[in-house]
Amino acid sequence: MLARIVDAIAPQVEDSLVEIGPGEGALTRVLLERVRRLEAIEIDRDLALRLQAEFPPERLALHCADALQFDFAAFPPGLRLVGNLPYNVSTPLLFHLAGFAARVRDMHFMLQREVVERMVARHSTPEYGRLSVALQTRFRMENLFRVPPGAFRPPPKVESALVRLVPLASHERPQMDWRVFGGIVAGAFSARRKKLSNALPLAAADFQALGIDPGLRPENLSPQDYVRIAQRLTCAAR
Repeated sequence: MLARIVDAIAPQVEDSLVEIGPGEGALTRVLLERVRRLEAIEIDRDLALRLQAEFPPERLALHCADALQFDFAAFPPGLRLVGNLPYNVSTPLLFHLAGFAARVRDMHFMLQREVVERMVARHSTPEYGRLSVALQTRFRMENLFRVPPGAFRPPPKVESALVRLVPLASHERPQMDWRVFGGIVAGAFSARRKKLSNALPLAAADFQALGIDPGLRPENLSPQDYVRIAQRLTCAAR
C-alpha cells in the first residue's frame, strides 16, 4: 500500500516535497527513496527526534510545529504537500492549506474516506457542504483509491482514502474577496436546512439578478453560484 501511495504521488528527485505528520516515518522512508531531500512537519517532539536520529538534516529537514499554525509561504512556490493527516484536525487543516493554493503544485493526502467524499461531492447530494465549496473553488480533486483499516497499525475503525488536489490555474481561479466568500459559505451551511431566502444576506432583487431561486437550500447551489453571490455582495459594498 505504501508503494501504491508513492506511485500515485510520483515524486521526482528534485521535487520540493513536504510531508505533514510523518509520525513514525512509514511513508517518510519510502519517499526518501525517491527524492534527494524531504521537509517534514511533526508536532510530536519525541517522534521528530527519532526521525532526526535516523536521517541526516541534508536528507530530512524536520520542523517541530503544528501544521494548523504553520506558514507554508515559508517554502518556495511549486510545493508538493503529502501526508497521512490526523483525522481529528483534517477539516480545519484543509481550510488552512487552501489559503496557500497559489504556491502549491499539488497535494496528496490520506484522509478518512467520509472526508474525501465530502471534498469531491457534487451539489444537491448529502455529502456536499462547506468543505466541498471551499476546496472546489481552488482545486481540481480526485478520490484516487480506498485504503483499508488493515493497512494501519493499529487498525482504525474507519476506512481511509487517498485524495489528490491540484490547484486551479491562475486564470481559472475566481476573482473575488475570499473573506467575503468564506463568510457567505460558512453562514449558508450553518443553516443548511433553511431556504436560501433565510440563509443568505440577499434581497429579492439580488436573487432575481443572479437567477437563483430563493426557495432552494444551501446544498443546492454549486460552488460557482457561491462565487457569483460573493462577487455581487462585494460590488454592492463598494
